[in-house]
Amino acid sequence: MKKTILAAVAVVGLMLSQAQTKSPSIIPIPASLVSASGTFVLTNQVGISVTNQEAAKQVANQLAQHLAQSTGFKFLVNNALQETGIRLQVLAKPNENLGKEGYLLKVTEKTVTISANQAAGLFYGMQTLFQLMPKEIESKTIQKGIAWTIPCVSIDDQPRFGWRGLMLDVSRHFFTKAEVKKFMDDMVRF
Repeated sequence: MKKTILAAVAVVGLMLSQAQTKSPSIIPIPASLVSASGTFVLTNQVGISVTNQEAAKQVANQLAQHLAQSTGFKFLVNNALQETGIRLQVLAKPNENLGKEGYLLKVTEKTVTISANQAAGLFYGMQTLFQLMPKEIESKTIQKGIAWTIPCVSIDDQPRFGWRGLMLDVSRHFFTKAEVKKFMDDMVRF
């Protein structure tokens, strides 16, 4: 009897420890994801810094707008990379493993850094960043009382295929123009 109870306690303890170290769920599954302890806390003091490239600045502005609509924070976009905050950088020396759309995403307690060979990689890294945040980040209105935290991770990802697709069958179901646009936006996110 004692052995049965001890075994049950051990199983429950193992399940709880696995639940605490569970990796974040990201779609599609990244090529490499390493979780670390700690979180980055998004506050109204966080700035976004970006390398001096026009396409990268556009991605940084998209990020600032998307974060602002649900958090209510004002994010300043700077041209000089800073020590803390969110950093988007186009690599000076291209990483051949990343290709045109790959990215490196590293979240520490002080910084969130997305690095890529081109702005397309920064864009896809930004989509992954949104998946790491609380689900309320997708809201079109300001959400109050949310702890805007991002778990510390290191992600290295690039597309496995040169093409991606999603089927939209409108012959059997009728969609409005707005619904089709939302479908396409969701396709880009994933």
